[in-house]
Amino acid sequence: MTDGPGTSVRHIGVVIRPDAPDLGRIVSELAEAAAARGLAVSIEDHALSAAAPGARALDPVADPPDLMVALGGDGTLLRASRMLFGSETPLLGINLGNLGFLTAAGAREVESSLDRILAGAYGVDRRFTLRAVVHGPDGEEREVFHALNDMVVHKAGAARVARLEIRVGPEGHEEEVGSFSGDGVIIATPTGSTAYNLSAGGPIVVPRMECLTVTPICPFTLAVRPLVVPSSEAVAVLALERDPSLVLTVDGQDGRWLEEDEWVRVARGGTPLHLVQFPERTFFGTLRRKLNWAARPSSEDGLHTL
Repeated sequence: MTDGPGTSVRHIGVVIRPDAPDLGRIVSELAEAAAARGLAVSIEDHALSAAAPGARALDPVADPPDLMVALGGDGTLLRASRMLFGSETPLLGINLGNLGFLTAAGAREVESSLDRILAGAYGVDRRFTLRAVVHGPDGEEREVFHALNDMVVHKAGAARVARLEIRVGPEGHEEEVGSFSGDGVIIATPTGSTAYNLSAGGPIVVPRMECLTVTPICPFTLAVRPLVVPSSEAVAVLALERDPSLVLTVDGQDGRWLEEDEWVRVARGGTPLHLVQFPERTFFGTLRRKLNWAARPSSEDGLHTL
């Protein structure tokens, strides 16, 4: 984690969950708080009408903000992150939902969070991202996707099984690891290790680790287990049978159907995402608080506690 830029923030962009409770009030309060601190505000189109006069439509490419604020939960933060790939704009997550594993503050901490950022009293976690390339049979690139959490190659529809081959190695020189039948495979960053990867039985990885996790989804054999590989290597996923129902899903929100002759290579992305963090919110503290990880038994259970 590194220190934030502090008073270099002059313009904030706002991404907000469309169905957020009290959307109008939250957007209005944020816009007014920003205006009171001399900050320009740009907001997603669907919430622009709820903002104070003077707010403009969010356009991260043509009018990049100095700070992006995601109002919602982890899903909103992931959507905001894809607007920032390739830039060094810091992203602040404000949790309006239940889990908010990646967010840095709660709904009642909007103004105090802005003040802390303007004072430089925050840190930035540089979280590396994923780049997935959909290739044709001759290796030509057909489409590129970026993700903060994970890339998933899986079957669409109910109770369908895919036969997949996994290759790992330097990009363009991947070596066959093996093949399996199952529902699909998850390639996750350390940031995404606590998302779908964890639900599928993959390992929890500390965000500062430099690795990728490869986690089969419901494999039809006990011999296939999650794999951790260096982030300097790529993971290629190929179908062993012509299959019209394979899908590439990006952060659980984006993606595309895969043609029968296509395959996917996933590797570390270029510019990392700069995720705002406050010192009192640590990774292990969040694990305990949000996921109840390794919680001590209650003294009422009659067990000794330290």
